[in-house]
Amino acid sequence: MEFDLKIVGGTIVDGSGNEGYRGDAGIRDGKIIALGEAKGEATKTIDAGGLMVCPGFVDIHTHYDAQVLWDKMLTISPWHGVTTAVMGNCGFGVAPVRPADRVLIMKTLEKVEGMSYETLEAGLGLDWPFESFPEYLNAVTGSGSVINLASYIGHTPLRLYVMGDDAMEREATGGEVEAMAAIVREAMAAGAIGFSTGHAATQNAYDGRPVPSRLAAFSEIDALVGAMAASGRGILQCSIGKNFFHDELTDLARRHNVPVTWTALVSGMSGPGSHQKHLDLTAQQRAEGLNIVPQVACRPVMFDFNFGDPFPFEMLPLFREIMTLDGDAKKAVYNDDSFRDKFKAKTAPGVKMLLADWVGRTRVSMLPSAPELEEVLLSDIAAQRGEDAIDLALELSIASDFAARFRLPFLNYDLHEVGELLVDDNTVVSLSDAGAHASQLCDACYSTDFLGHWVRDEGMMEMEQGVHELTQKPADLMGLKDRGRLAQGLPADVVIFDPATVNASGLSRVYDQPAGQDRLISQALGIEAVIVNGALIRESGHDTVNVDQSLPGEFLRGDSRVQRP
Repeated sequence: MEFDLKIVGGTIVDGSGNEGYRGDAGIRDGKIIALGEAKGEATKTIDAGGLMVCPGFVDIHTHYDAQVLWDKMLTISPWHGVTTAVMGNCGFGVAPVRPADRVLIMKTLEKVEGMSYETLEAGLGLDWPFESFPEYLNAVTGSGSVINLASYIGHTPLRLYVMGDDAMEREATGGEVEAMAAIVREAMAAGAIGFSTGHAATQNAYDGRPVPSRLAAFSEIDALVGAMAASGRGILQCSIGKNFFHDELTDLARRHNVPVTWTALVSGMSGPGSHQKHLDLTAQQRAEGLNIVPQVACRPVMFDFNFGDPFPFEMLPLFREIMTLDGDAKKAVYNDDSFRDKFKAKTAPGVKMLLADWVGRTRVSMLPSAPELEEVLLSDIAAQRGEDAIDLALELSIASDFAARFRLPFLNYDLHEVGELLVDDNTVVSLSDAGAHASQLCDACYSTDFLGHWVRDEGMMEMEQGVHELTQKPADLMGLKDRGRLAQGLPADVVIFDPATVNASGLSRVYDQPAGQDRLISQALGIEAVIVNGALIRESGHDTVNVDQSLPGEFLRGDSRVQRP
């Protein structure tokens, strides 16, 4: 046979943004060996008539660091056409870690990244087959994965490894910084794609203290970025904070000549229209020759929560003590009229804060006693009953013993502003957070949602440009030179989709995590086939490989030296 796999009759969209064209693609030994015309027989042939054939999608913002160790299928990303995922974002990860700190790492991931501790403990156990970052990469590659992976070394586990509990209390000494820098150099030599750090004010550990990366002095971060850059490659990723934003990123990018990507530029992050000033600053940075790229989201930043763990309201002083109470004590507070009055006043329409009028955009996402109310706006239910919406939410919570759940669009819900972010040349579509916040949100479906809603339905751009935004653009930023494009000689990461139907379904809750824990999932619509390194992994909405087979995913290290804009 000339080919292992041949795709015939489709519209080839090569990832560059150029206009698609009718043609065939031939794959052999994991690579594309014919494109446009593919004469010869194949072991398997896929008829792609009426469909688009494009590179696999590159998801640069995931938190699969733990999940990959028990779920080699990396569900649900491949369902939605993702063939490469970058993990270790925002300074988090599970390596390096000393055995004594494994529980602390899992509790931190539970608090900051919304991962169930029960799932983590059941999935990872307490006897991990790694301690150092290179040993972690060996564990991942030895186990295998269905899609390609790349990983940052994260600042938080790095600090904990060197400083112990002091990592959450103080700045590092010179000796500690050098010890961390040595580990970063080791990680880069082992294959890390870069270094990540986190500075968002909302990133607190399980006991309320800041996560370790937030305690780092700028000089420490500077030294660690320098250690990364000394490898001759690498990208800095960060979640931004009050004292770590444009000025600091400009300084690091300029002096170390490294690309930088930050999380996240979303609508409403500091008030209506605030996105524009950040777009303007980014344009200025890039005009100066700096490759600084904010990550933007195509979906609202959603929080699915219950009042047993009302994490969206942690920023309110009114809730700080409540977060530490047990269930019965919480119910007593929620029943108190003075608490309700304060809660209503603090989040009333017109109040200058992110949670203003939260009830006006919140839906009931789960209510076992009245499933007919699920996906209905809380304000509509309250109006029908002649009740105050906050009173209703608290009463439903108490009556259900906190089984009632609510879904709140927290940021990025102004569609006009989101559209402006998505079409800006200086941004990259990202922020799936796949592997994190499993019971609270599901944005691992961002790729199909982007193509279906924004590209096709809203007409934000041509389909070829939409594919470029999900493939070559993020791959180039990460330095993954052989991914994100269809060309002869490149690895055959391919998605075949129907441009007329591609989309993401609504969310549903399943209980398939280790220890029987729940998560939200979205089905992919219009994704007809997914191919990784020449292996067909999904067809017609079903897996075509299983975990008992040798899986085709590879570990990628990237070569992300700065490309001048």
